[in-house]
Amino acid sequence: MPEIKIVTEIAGRICATPVQVGGTVTDGDDVVVVEAMKMEIPVPSPASGTITSLLVKLDDVVAEGQAIAIVAS
Repeated sequence: MPEIKIVTEIAGRICATPVQVGGTVTDGDDVVVVEAMKMEIPVPSPASGTITSLLVKLDDVVAEGQAIAIVAS
């Protein structure tokens, strides 16, 4: 199975992680939610598959372009 890195397009703080390692996602499902400038921005999965690694946790600060999870499609 190919692995796809999911990256955030904005810097901010992780305010929600609605998925867990081993969980399944479909294309467009929210993987994490980033709070930036008092707005909550969901980061969607670009493909359907299984979350093999969650690289961030609640309240982590992330940079633009940072990998946040890996999904095996």
